[in-house]
Amino acid sequence: MQTAGGTTLSEDTQPDTTETGDSVPDTDPTDRTPVQERPRRRGLVLAAYLIAAFAIVLDQVVKAWAVNNLDPDDPERILGGLVYLSLTWNPGAAFSIATDYTWVLAIIATAVVVFLIVLARKILYPAWSIAIGLVLGGAAGNLIDRFFRSPSDVSSPLDGNLGQGHVVDYISVFQPYGEVFAIFNLADSALCCGVVLIVLLELTGHGFSPESRRPKSEQSE
Repeated sequence: MQTAGGTTLSEDTQPDTTETGDSVPDTDPTDRTPVQERPRRRGLVLAAYLIAAFAIVLDQVVKAWAVNNLDPDDPERILGGLVYLSLTWNPGAAFSIATDYTWVLAIIATAVVVFLIVLARKILYPAWSIAIGLVLGGAAGNLIDRFFRSPSDVSSPLDGNLGQGHVVDYISVFQPYGEVFAIFNLADSALCCGVVLIVLLELTGHGFSPESRRPKSEQSE
C-alpha cells in the first residue's frame, strides 16, 4: 500500500540517514533529510495529515448526526446491548475527566494540536504517520467542539465563554448513561488508539527517530 508521493506503508524501508554529497537546493533550509529521502518524508507527512483530516471529518459528521437524531433521555441500544447511543454534552476532557476546567483543557488541547502539526513534519516511519495522525485528529476533533459548540461563542470572544464549549459524547458501553464506563466519542477513540500505538512502537524499539532505534550498546558508545 502506498501513500502520496509513492511512500510505502511498511516499516521495511528505513530512511537513509547517511551523509551525501548532493547539493541540491531545497525550499526548507532547516530540513536535514538526505535529498533522496525528501519525497518519501513528504509522503509520510501528508499521510499523517490525511489521517487526521479523515478522523476530524468523521467525528464531526457523526456528532452532527447524534445531536440531530438521538434523544438524551432515550438511549438507543445496539449490538445486542454491547453499545448504547447515549447522547450527552461533556465539559471535561476525554471520558469526562476534569469537567470543571473546560477553559484550561481548551488551552492544553490547542497547544497539543499545534505541537502535533509541527511534529508531523519530522515523521520518518509509516507507523508514526498513523499514530500521529490519529492523535492529531482526535485532539482536533474535540477542540472544534470547545470553540464552536455552546456555551462557547466565537462571535463574542470577550464574553468569557470562548473555548468552553461542551464536547458531544454518545458512545456508552454495556449500559446507557455511562453507568459502566464514561461516555465517549469517535475523537476520543482515535486519540486513545493513537496513544496506544505510540506506546507500543516505543516499547518494541520502533521509536520516532533513527537514534531511538539504535541498540542500547551503540547509544552508549
